Amino acid sequence: MLEAVIVDDEIKALQSLSWELTNFSNEIKVNASFTDPMEALDYLDSNTPDCLFLDIEMPTMDGFQFIQKLKNKNFPVVITTAYNQYAIKALKNEAIDYLLKPIDTDDLKDTIVKIKKFNAKNFTAERLEKILLNFNSNSVHKKITLNTDGKLMFLESDEILYAESDGNYSTIFLSDGQKIVLTKKLKEVNELLPQDSFFRIHNSYIINLNKIKEFLKTDGYVVLKSNHKIPVSRQKKSDFLDML
Repeated sequence: MLEAVIVDDEIKALQSLSWELTNFSNEIKVNASFTDPMEALDYLDSNTPDCLFLDIEMPTMDGFQFIQKLKNKNFPVVITTAYNQYAIKALKNEAIDYLLKPIDTDDLKDTIVKIKKFNAKNFTAERLEKILLNFNSNSVHKKITLNTDGKLMFLESDEILYAESDGNYSTIFLSDGQKIVLTKKLKEVNELLPQDSFFRIHNSYIINLNKIKEFLKTDGYVVLKSNHKIPVSRQKKSDFLDML
């Protein structure tokens, strides 16, 4: 049974969709409905439905702004609108489908099929991810796990040269020249790396200690085997020397 949430500032439109969904009561039920987008966002912060039916034209916040403000996006979004020019934009904003008002029963039936397929695919992916993570965590030879671009990467420590901060993002530089961009701050990346072989040498850099070729004391730089020059902050210098 799919559990749905509806957000529409027009009470009649909200009631109409709820009524239409009763035609599929053996497949889907409405867990919550909101005319106030902010109340809906608060609810979705701590609740994950199987799908969200979202109106586009709302006075305080349109549907696209609503999607951007969602902290939890682990469910499919269906846009409901009276204006079909929103269709392409809706799909680009991570909506799996859109329904034109007044909502047609056959269209709603097709949308429910799409929701089921979406959730089935994601459920399989989530299960596989858990299996892989569990296998790696229990492995004698544990690898570094990075989650990026919708995929899991399992790396040996020796494959990583250094990591560099870019605000709320970080870039991992690999020995083979590849770069991996993560939506994580450097502090979070540091927690993923083995502390016996990696050191945060600067607010903006973490290096692989096994990749150091030279330490230029006067200049305050380390040179890696790849010839990258990484600055050593004054605050970290003493601890860095202790690690060596």
